[in-house]
Amino acid sequence: MLTRLNKYLASLGIASRRQIDEYTTLGRIKINGRLALLGNKIDPDIDKIEVDNKLISSIPPKLVYIALNKPIGILSTTKDTHGRPTVIDLVKSPHRLFPVGRLDADSSGLILLTNDGALTLKLTHPRYHLPKTYLATIKGAVPKSALLALSSGVRLIDGLTAPADVSVFRQLKDATILRITLYQGKKRQIRRMCLALKLRLTELCRIKIGPINLGDLATGKYRFLTEKEISMLLSS
Repeated sequence: MLTRLNKYLASLGIASRRQIDEYTTLGRIKINGRLALLGNKIDPDIDKIEVDNKLISSIPPKLVYIALNKPIGILSTTKDTHGRPTVIDLVKSPHRLFPVGRLDADSSGLILLTNDGALTLKLTHPRYHLPKTYLATIKGAVPKSALLALSSGVRLIDGLTAPADVSVFRQLKDATILRITLYQGKKRQIRRMCLALKLRLTELCRIKIGPINLGDLATGKYRFLTEKEISMLLSS
């Protein structure tokens, strides 16, 4: 039975469908010895599929779900063309893992890694966007007008941001730590919102993705999700 190449490889946990398409464009995938093309369909029972010159088994691997506390300076990708460290370098696993979504290099905190392509597709689709909570450290005091703007929406070049939950988590002598929960996924959204409001953001850490909390997980460390957490993600 014919099936799309990206759908098939995602079901085996190789990567998300979007990443499979990127691999295809870069010439990293072969079908029966020939470079794959976008939109190719394959018969898993007949065709020989290679990714990075490694033959792919049709037996689905064990599904793995990991929470990682990403340090600053680490990229949220599987591989970097310039050899910079990525989140994959921090996890010891025999399985081919990939990050669910992104967390920019200048930010730290919670990021999920898995080989469940179907779940990744779901969680990164705008329709199923999971709320994400951050602690944002702002230099000095934050005016009430800025808190209101962050909560109700900030006009950016790509449109008005959706309402967010914003509160003062901790007031320090020379800084304010805000707790911000976003319900949409604009690129570098909090950084851009702060810039638009002339707030000096000095540190940004993600502490929650949907039902998954960072908790006391140390920077650079990871843990496997519990069965309960996996179930909550799958049903989210």
